[in-house]
Amino acid sequence: MRVTVRDFSIGRGHPLVFIAGPCVIESHEGCLKLAEKLKGIFQARKIPFIFKASYDKANRTSVHSYRGPGMKEGLKILADIQRQLNVPVLSDVHETEDVPFAAETLDVIQIPAFLCRQTDLVMAAAKTGKPVNVKKGQFLAPWDMKPVVEKIRSVGNEQILITERGASFGYNNLVSDMRSLVILRDLGYPVVYDATHSVQLPGGQGNVSGGERKMIMPLARAAVATGCDALFLEVHETPEKALSDAATMLPVNDLPRLIEQVVEIHRIVPCE
Repeated sequence: MRVTVRDFSIGRGHPLVFIAGPCVIESHEGCLKLAEKLKGIFQARKIPFIFKASYDKANRTSVHSYRGPGMKEGLKILADIQRQLNVPVLSDVHETEDVPFAAETLDVIQIPAFLCRQTDLVMAAAKTGKPVNVKKGQFLAPWDMKPVVEKIRSVGNEQILITERGASFGYNNLVSDMRSLVILRDLGYPVVYDATHSVQLPGGQGNVSGGERKMIMPLARAAVATGCDALFLEVHETPEKALSDAATMLPVNDLPRLIEQVVEIHRIVPCE
């Protein structure tokens, strides 16, 4: 099965696709500037790209943490990026009633990992007919995603992406089991590997999450070698100054080197 986003497809036999952008929208100007830079990087290499940014981070560790501009303003910013740069956009939804509004703008609707078993939310996203990227919860085994996929399929939506983003391993730690990519792919839909959230240390710094940025590139290479159809990467001009997930975002200047490595790996890895 393949998923179509605008003029490109995601799935076996197709080029590796990248979903990239900041964790959260910090400002209109900053988001547009980063999106423009990313478009230039991917366009120069003729690589399919979806811009991602959250308009609301509803699951921050602390009540004092920055959440984003909110749905109304955030969707306006994403619509501007979509229109000015002609790139597809992705963001996550947290409330069922927000889905119809988000669907008016988003090319891909994302279900956050913590909400992947929220039936009403998943079904609402599926009913839009838009591609749905559902993240596997850190608390689930890969085979537990089959019922989630069936929920989306039950309303006739076959445009499904499944994202692996690590599994809980003790306290304040995640581990990436590359076998998960194989098992998820056997469900018949394209699989995405989230190389930045997979290196999180959830709540590892008390009131914020920590992370191991140095592991992003090795795990991205391993995932593509194992077999995935897209890479999800949160990137930032200056990650250490980011308002969310500062410890786990990839510096945008490191992105070209990662792209060159994983695209070459994807080229030589068999489709099956």
